[in-house]
This record gives sequence, C-alpha cells and structure tokens, in this order.
Amino acid sequence: MQLITYISSNVQISQKSIENTIELLNEDCTVPFIARYRKEKTGNLDEVEIGQIVQLKEQFETLEKRKKAILKAIDEQGGLTDELKAKIERTDNLTALEDLYLPFKKKRKTKAETARKNGLEPLAKIIMSQRNDDLEYVASKYVKNEVESVDKALEGARHIIAEWINERTDIRNMVRRELERYSTIATKVVKTKKDEAEAQKYKDYFDWSENLRRIPSHRMLAILRAEKEGFIRVKIEIDDTNVLDKIDRKLIKSNNESGAEIQLAIDDSYKRLLLPSLTTEAMNLAKAKADESAINVFAKNLQQLLLGSPLGEKRILAIDPGFRTGCKVVCLNEQGDLLENETIFPHPPQNKSREASYTLEHLIKKHQIEAISIGNGTASRETERLVRNISFSSPIEIFVVSEAGASIYSASKIARDEFPNHDVTVRGAVSIGRRLADPLAELVKIDAKSIGVGQYQHDVDQSSLKQSLDTVVEHCVNKVGVNINTASASLLSYVSGIGPKLAENIVNYRNENGAFDNRTAIKKVPRLGGKAFEQSAGFLRIKNGSNPLDNSAVHPERYNLVKQMAKDAGKNLNDLIGNSSTLKQIKLQRYITDSYGLPTLQDIIKELDKPGLDPRSKAKAFSFNEHIKTIDDVKTGMVLPGIVNNITNFGCFVDIGVKESGLVHVSNLSNTFVKDINDHVSLQQQVQVKVLEVDLARKRIQLSMNF
Repeated sequence: MQLITYISSNVQISQKSIENTIELLNEDCTVPFIARYRKEKTGNLDEVEIGQIVQLKEQFETLEKRKKAILKAIDEQGGLTDELKAKIERTDNLTALEDLYLPFKKKRKTKAETARKNGLEPLAKIIMSQRNDDLEYVASKYVKNEVESVDKALEGARHIIAEWINERTDIRNMVRRELERYSTIATKVVKTKKDEAEAQKYKDYFDWSENLRRIPSHRMLAILRAEKEGFIRVKIEIDDTNVLDKIDRKLIKSNNESGAEIQLAIDDSYKRLLLPSLTTEAMNLAKAKADESAINVFAKNLQQLLLGSPLGEKRILAIDPGFRTGCKVVCLNEQGDLLENETIFPHPPQNKSREASYTLEHLIKKHQIEAISIGNGTASRETERLVRNISFSSPIEIFVVSEAGASIYSASKIARDEFPNHDVTVRGAVSIGRRLADPLAELVKIDAKSIGVGQYQHDVDQSSLKQSLDTVVEHCVNKVGVNINTASASLLSYVSGIGPKLAENIVNYRNENGAFDNRTAIKKVPRLGGKAFEQSAGFLRIKNGSNPLDNSAVHPERYNLVKQMAKDAGKNLNDLIGNSSTLKQIKLQRYITDSYGLPTLQDIIKELDKPGLDPRSKAKAFSFNEHIKTIDDVKTGMVLPGIVNNITNFGCFVDIGVKESGLVHVSNLSNTFVKDINDHVSLQQQVQVKVLEVDLARKRIQLSMNF
C-alpha cells in the first residue's frame, strides 16, 4: 500500500494536493505556513485539511513500521507464506493486522500450549474434521504420560480448538460487529461506598445500562471516572446466546460426537478468550471515541478563549480579590509591565473599604489607568461593587475576567523569571490584568488543561490532548500574528518554525541589542537559519519599523511583488498600503506566475488594505445583576445577564455572578435543532438567561436561553 493511496482513501482531497502537501511536510514546512503561503501548491487546503493529512501520514507510518516488525517475527518462526505476506501487506488497519499476527504471537503458558506439548494437536484436528463417530476410541490412543484419561485427552484437544477459534479473523470480526451494534455498558454501585458524600455526584450511575455505541462522551467519561474512584463497577454485556448461535453455525457441520466437542470448545473459547479480549477492545474503542469527542470540545473552547476579545494596549489596574488576605492590586502600563503593586482590605474581617477606595483612586490617577480588570474568584462581586461605587475623575471601563489558571501561572518558572522579586499573589494579579489586554499572549503561558474550558481533561488520553491543544495554540498564535519586539518567549515559541529554544534566543538577542527594526534583522538571531526565517517571518510583526510591510502578513518573499504593484499603480509603498480605492483597481491576473496565483494575490491585497489587522473583536465591558450575590439569591423565573464560561457536548455553562455556574442544557439552547453547540454560543459571549430550576442541595442551577 502506498502513502498517497492510503491518505486519499480516507479524505476527500485530490491526490495531487496530497502529494504536494506531503512534499512540503517532508521539507519541514509547518501547517500554518503551508496553509497561508503555499495555497497554490496544495490546492488551497486549509489548516484542518492539512492537519488530516499529517495525522493520516503518521498513522500510515505507524502501520508500516508494525507490518515490518510482524513480517520479521513470523518469518523468524518459519511461518511466513506468500499468501500471508500478501495479506499483511494489503492490510490497512492495525486491528486487522494484529488479528493476522495473533496465531504467531508469543504467548505465556496457555492451556492450549500445554495440550500441544502433550501431543494432542492431531486429536484436535480429527475432531475439527467432524468425520469420526467414535471419539472415545480415537482419544484413547492419546492417553499417556501427562494425559491420564480419555476425558483429559478430549479436554486438551478442546483447549487447542478454543485457541484456533479465538484466532480466526472471521469469527473475531463477527463478534466485534455484534458488540459494536448490540452491546450495553452496565454499572452497579459498590454498596460499601454508596453512602459516601463523594459518591453522590455519581448517583445517576449507581445502576445504569445503555447501548455502548450510543453513549455520549461526557457520560462515558463520568462512568469511567466513577469506576476509577471505586464507587461503581462497570462491564460490557451482550446477548451471549445470539452470538454463540452464529459461531455454532460457522463451525459445527455434523450432528455427531465431534460436533458436541466443538460445541463445548466454542463455549469455552467465547467465555475464556473471545469475550474478555473483544469486550476490552470494545471498551477501549468506546473510551477512545469519548476521548476524541471530549478533546474536540476542549479544543474548540480553547480556540474561542485564546481568540477572545483583547482590550489592547491600555494602562490597566488589575485586582485579584480576596477576603481575609485582602485584594492584590497591580498597575500595568500599555506593554503589560508592572508599575506598582498594593494590597487593600475592603472586605471582612478588616472592612477597610474607605481606605481601599482612596488607594484605588490614588493609583488610577497616578498611573493614568484606563481600565480595571477584576478576577472572577472569591470576593469578586464584592470587589466589583466597591469599584463601581467610586467616582473616578475620568471614565474607567470595568471588566470581570476569568482567573482560571492564574495561580498555575503565578507559581510557574515563567512567572518567577518575569517577576523574581514579587510573590505569587502579585504575579497572579498581573496575569489577571494582562489577560484583559491580550488573552492570547497571556494564556499561552499556562498549561491549557488548567484554563478550565473543558470537561474530564484529566481522564482523556493525555498525549492526544496535548497534541490537539498544542495545535490549537499554534493555530491561534499564527492567525493573530506576534509582535516580535514585545512578545514573551512563551508566545514566540508557538510561531511557525520557531519553537522554545529559538524563542529564548530571540528574547535574549532583543534584550542585548534592542528592538528589531525590520524582518531581515531577525536572521541575526543565533541559530535562526534560512528555513526558520522562511517559516516564521510572515507571522512576526514589527510595528513602526523601517519597512511598513513588516507589520503585515505579507511574506518577505513577496515584497518585490508588492513593490512592483506600487510602481505599476504610480504610488510609493506607503501610499499603496491602506489605499482601498487604488488596491481595488489592481488587475491581479497580470501578476499570476508559476510561483503564485490568485489565492496568494488576493491574500496580499486583503492584507495591504488593512495591514496587521487583529482578527479579534475588541473587549466589551459587562455587569452582572447587582442583586444576585449567592445561589440563595437565584430564583426560578429570573432573567439574568451572564457570560458563557464553558461549552460541552450536552450544553453550555453560564456565569451569572455567583460561585456556581448555571447549565443551559442543549434542549434549552434554541427553539431549533442544535447540531453543534458552537454554532449557537461561544466562550465569553454575553447572554441573557432564564432560571428554570435551582437545586440548593446539589448546588446546581438550570438555565434556558430559549425564552
């Protein structure tokens, strides 16, 4: 099987596009670079389609590597026939491949292996032929040494037959199909733990049964977590009689003693070998499917969060609220640098609200603060009310932002390196302020799993989760572009072609030599060679540099083209950039060459029209209902403002200003059918919700957006 054939059989993409994309990948081109700057070569594939090719390429390489290992292992055993070799080479999935290898796989000591050593394989073959009516006489010939009786001889032969049945690909596939269609996942509560407080959150699954194929991702992961924590037991169930009947019809051809022995071997093989192996496989597949769904939700949420609305380069006062330990206050300049920090104690037990108000007024005036960012954790609402009651001398925008992950950042090496002379509380407050100015630049410093926009992130496959989330971060960073003169090493590390080591080198070079004046100067960074420059340059921005194109997504390899456009239009470069009327008059067809075509030219014109335009919308201020402070204040029928703070497959969670976020179930999201929740809501979206139910005992709030 060839790589291109394998990929094209799994995606709706032309073979030419696949071939060219593989060629670019083999040249160490990144997905963002290929999608943005090699559109003609790929047939205008987007990052998702290129990502599919990357994934299938990796799958194919894994498959081929496993084939080589299996062929070698079987050949060393002397069992490799031309027919088997051809079957293995034609196989296009790992499960089928492992089935072919199963008879040759080295096994620990089994009942069948013991029977073979006792010389019972010929007897097993005689029984399988189903032509002998006097098995007792035949079996008596094998009674010797370890085989003490006819019954022992027949039992050993059945063990061999059971193993043969287990190794038959057609039977394994038939049982797989039955499990896929008809199996159920069933749970039972562990009675000794039933009444434990921690078990109550799994109460719905104390006695549960559901078709395995149809179980939603979130329920599957919840059940598996409950099992892991020891509150329930889980097993896969199926109608054994129906499956056994199908195996019988495949194998039993005679109504004689041999048929009866085969019947016993089938029962043994099914219960001892087939069912345990294939139910485990079915459970693993269901888990993988649930993982994939959960990871996709997490990835979508993360992308929305990273591409959340930035306030931009403003002077920000950020507050990390608290009661007993006070509120940590920091003042940041337009670049996010720390100017000053204080601690105020406006809430119980100190209740120094007057002093706190005076301190805030003083800091805002002293540092010419333009906006206030308040973390949404403990004492957030009380702090917001305090701030809103202050009469500032100039208009100040007030925002409540998610502080999820701020504590993770504040204790990290990145934070310690940034603020070696400040404690974790100050660093956390800085993060709260910076994520208002630019969520993307700040959140990339935090482990994505700690940002709080998914469910069961610790239960899914961690390697797949990391790979998916890293891809999302890379996509978002390169979609927005990065100011090379202000970006942190964390942010730079996600730029196409850069990586952590080069990111550190860029920051060190910048610290030693000052700001970069143009993109060409980037080549002076140690170890940043031609390939890294090619892959990264288009995503790096230089504001107010010597070349205006350096603050755009136009790649340096196309600068001469743009200069020619300007010359043909009778304009200098500065006059062409942002000149919509002139740009509209440019005839793109005249600039098409073998190297670039219309898609690239259209991208260039779009970028020249609005160079460096941030694709994200600007942040908007928001206020919760001032009368709602705790869940006790929430009543059925209320209509409240809220912010979407998490999205799952079964609905979205909305922050309405109390500790407990409310759930808008998918059925209460819209009056139309909801195929994808992300088509209806997005993270950080400001919404109006109606309270349907408040469960004070379980601290749950049911909401609706369909009213």
